[in-house]
This record gives sequence, C-alpha cells and structure tokens, in this order.
Amino acid sequence: MNDSIKSAIVTGGSRGIGAAIAARLAADGFAVTVNYAGNAKAAGEIVAAIEKAGGRAIAVQGDVSEPAAMRKLFDETEKAFGGVDVLVNNAGILTTATLGDESDEAFDRMIAINLKGTFNGLREASKRMRDGGRVINFSTSVVGTKLESYGVYTATKAAVEAMTGILAKEMRGRNITVNAVAPGPVATELLTAGRTPEMLAMFAKGAPLERLGQPDDIARVVSFLAGPEGGWINAQVIRANGGLV
Repeated sequence: MNDSIKSAIVTGGSRGIGAAIAARLAADGFAVTVNYAGNAKAAGEIVAAIEKAGGRAIAVQGDVSEPAAMRKLFDETEKAFGGVDVLVNNAGILTTATLGDESDEAFDRMIAINLKGTFNGLREASKRMRDGGRVINFSTSVVGTKLESYGVYTATKAAVEAMTGILAKEMRGRNITVNAVAPGPVATELLTAGRTPEMLAMFAKGAPLERLGQPDDIARVVSFLAGPEGGWINAQVIRANGGLV
C-alpha cells in the first residue's frame, strides 16, 4: 500500500518557509517528512497540524551537513511511506558581513549547511528517488541583486543554482525534474532577526509590489513545481521576489 503514497522530504521544515512548504505539500496530498536540526517542539507542532488536517507526516531530526543524517532522512521516509518522490532542500542559514570582515566560522558553517547540505540531498536523491520525482532546491534572489554583506551566503546559493542545472541533466531518462526557487525578502526570522523596522520597510519597498514576501508565497511556488502542472519545468531557477530583480 505504501507504494501508492506520494511522499516529500522538506529539510529545515519546522519553521518559516519550510513549515509553510510542509503544510502546503501535505494539503496537496503528499505524506511529508519534516526535517529539523534542533527544535523538536516546532517540528512536532507542524506534524500535529498536518495530521489534524487529515494528512500524514513524520518528524526526523538531523543536521543536513552530515551525510549520515541525510541518509537517515531517506531511510525513515522509505520506511514510513514506501519511497521518496519529492525532495525540498530548504534548510539554510544566513549570517551577514562584508567579505573583508567575514569570520572563518561563519564561512565554514554556511558552506556546510547551505552548500554541502544541499549536495548531500542531491546525492541521495540521485540514487534513491523514485522515477517521476521532483527535486526543489533553494537559492536566493541576492544572486541577482548582489547585496553588500551577503557575499558568502550568496556564493553558497550560486553554487546551488549550478548544481541544480547539472543534476537535471544527470537525471536524464528518469522523468525527474530538478529546479530551484530563489526567494527575495520573506517575513521570517531569518530576515527579521536583529533588523530594525526601518530596515524591514526598506526591504519591503525594494520590489514593485512593495511588500515582504510571506512563507505561503514561496510554498505555492514549491507546490507548483512538485505537482503535475510543473512537470515540464526543469533545470530552472524561479525568482519569487515580487519583481525585485
């Protein structure tokens, strides 16, 4: 019976954009594996909300920068739901500093989570995802704006965009699409922490639509790419930013 269940893994799925994606994919009919690094309570709340709405979900702890943790994510999803049909590489961290002031620790951590974490997911998906599946990576619109003090973060995401197009070609013959979503400023803790209302207002005014994105704005794009209507979109980066760039 599990073979008929469509399943999705959402890394960093306990908060912010990841939580909105997990809820949306569950509403779309996917059984969802909610990955979290440390906040078991938040992950449990998302799972409970999905189940209350009639969906299926499990929470799996793991640091995506660790290959063994990514293997565990796939193992637990296969055990619970029979296989993996969608991988959303959403987990990421952001610290800002000019390139001249960036610390070794921050550099290494962003490379580990944003770049190696995505690579770990792509490597596992290339071997274990069921034919007809969807891989959805996360980049950033700052790859286009090249905003000062976002240099290392942006570099990790530019690398993700490069791997997106290459894996799409490497999946030839399996009907698996590989795309990336590149949000602009979204009203989550990743953006708002440590920033003044004036700074957030500046971010909101940057796009012609003159507002910050909301997690559901991004979840709708992921839903499209994961669903049947998105099946002809492949090797693309979709900038979901209200026209910022």
